[in-house]
Amino acid sequence: MNKPLNYDANNIFAKIIKGEIPNHTVYEDDKTLAFMDIMPMAEGHVLVIPKCEAVELSDMPADYLKAIFETAQKIMGAQRKVFERDGIVQMQLNSEQAGQTVFHYHVHLIPTSIHTLREHATLNQQADHGKLAELAQRLAESI
Repeated sequence: MNKPLNYDANNIFAKIIKGEIPNHTVYEDDKTLAFMDIMPMAEGHVLVIPKCEAVELSDMPADYLKAIFETAQKIMGAQRKVFERDGIVQMQLNSEQAGQTVFHYHVHLIPTSIHTLREHATLNQQADHGKLAELAQRLAESI
C-alpha cells in the first residue's frame, strides 16, 4: 500500500500515537489505539485509530482494517457492560466534505442514540479530563 496522499504526519492523532500528546487510553495493541474523545458527543465516546498513516478507509492495508474492527468489537463490548446499553453509534467520516476534521483514519464508537448525539468539532469545549480518565479505566477493565 502506498503512503496516502496529503497525510500530515503532525496531525493530532499521529502525535498521540508517538506519545507527544497525552490521551485517555482504553485499549492499545501493535496496530491500533482506542482512547476517549476529548470532545465527546455522548458519555463514553471512544475513538479507534490505526497506528499507520491513513487518512481514510481506502488508504489502509488489509491487516490494519482487520485490526481496527477487532479493536472496535472489544470497545463495544466494554461500552455495553459499563453503560448497560445495546445502542452504540458507529461513525466514520472520509474527507472534509463528509465532516472529517482530523485527517487520520478513525472510528467513533458512541454509546447513545443517533437522536441524542451532541455536536462534536464545532463544540470546541473539552470534557472534564478527570471524568475521561475514570471512564477510560472502567472501559479498559471491562475488555
